[in-house]
Amino acid sequence: MTAMDEQEQRRRRLAAWRGSHRVLARRSTDGTVAEGIAALAAGIGAGSVHDPDDAVDVYGGGVVADLERRVAGLLGTEAAAFFPTGTMAQQVALRCWAGRTGNATVALHPLAHPELHEEGSLGAVSGLRTVHLTSAARMPSADEVRDHPEPFGTLMLELPLRDAGFVLPAWDELEAVVAAARERDAVVHLDGARLWECGPHFGRGLQEIAALADSVYVSFYKSLDGLSGAVLAGPDALVEEARVWRHRYGGQLFQQYPAALSALIGLDRELPRLPSYVAHAKVVAGAMAEGFAAAGVPWFRVHPEPPHTHQFQVWLPYGAEVLDEASLRQAEETGVTLFRRWGAGAAGAAGLPPGVSVTEVTVAGAGLEWSAGDVREAVGVFVGLLE
Repeated sequence: MTAMDEQEQRRRRLAAWRGSHRVLARRSTDGTVAEGIAALAAGIGAGSVHDPDDAVDVYGGGVVADLERRVAGLLGTEAAAFFPTGTMAQQVALRCWAGRTGNATVALHPLAHPELHEEGSLGAVSGLRTVHLTSAARMPSADEVRDHPEPFGTLMLELPLRDAGFVLPAWDELEAVVAAARERDAVVHLDGARLWECGPHFGRGLQEIAALADSVYVSFYKSLDGLSGAVLAGPDALVEEARVWRHRYGGQLFQQYPAALSALIGLDRELPRLPSYVAHAKVVAGAMAEGFAAAGVPWFRVHPEPPHTHQFQVWLPYGAEVLDEASLRQAEETGVTLFRRWGAGAAGAAGLPPGVSVTEVTVAGAGLEWSAGDVREAVGVFVGLLE
């Protein structure tokens, strides 16, 4: 597909998604620039997140400092620093820990974000080396941490592990893994890009989860629907050093108030609703499985079932282009967006067989309107478009 064809296809997708009267999740990226500005202004106008008459931030301070204090309080950490991207936040955190432990080796999963989506950034930019404790599509076990044959300074755990299907361990397994890292004198860093929605699975609050680790990164645009940005949270000394490296990495932006304000709006509006999204995702996933079975699909998988968060995967034995076209036609012809983009999936992910495509399903506010019957009906229509 040429660049022009891809651009035209993107326009078609956006038109279909915007025009759908029923979706499982509405995303800010589906809207126009004008709609985004209007939404941000409406959030500020409500006056609930930050004083609209406050001066704009200049290299931090103001609303940015307000956001940092808010997140540190939510996570129960001494301090927090705002970063323009999670990629930068994690590189800085891992670099700082390497200097403090004297060991530049980071143990992480081969499906973790830095390994799959950051072009080798940890080694190329930060001089770090990575090792893998398991190739299974799950968090490493305590024994795998304990028995790894070479030393590492930091254990990085992605919660949930997105490319394995947004999977989470059990709470006692997570505690055991952290304890095993401590036995090796390694520090623990949480890649918590989607940490906000992990509480229901663990049966624990954010502070108790974050307290397991020495540092944690959280994102604002994934689950909270912010514009962009991330926070690195942890001890005062680490965060102060991280601020120095943030400047060196080019992350000390002149003004960041739109992103910071959108993050505060997300913390107020979306964070309290995430448990309801997680609960309803279980209903949606179960109904999807029932719908595929009733439609006579010879093989499928909803993974994991039930979901651990408000996101999960669906696997089907068709090419991604075929599934993309059926998804788009359903949105265009019926006004129902059931699925979005399909792809081959990450290499090594949870036993994905050859010839099978995967999509990620997110259940958010708009998805709460779907009953199990609505989902089963939509699945039946979708399967009919594959024939």
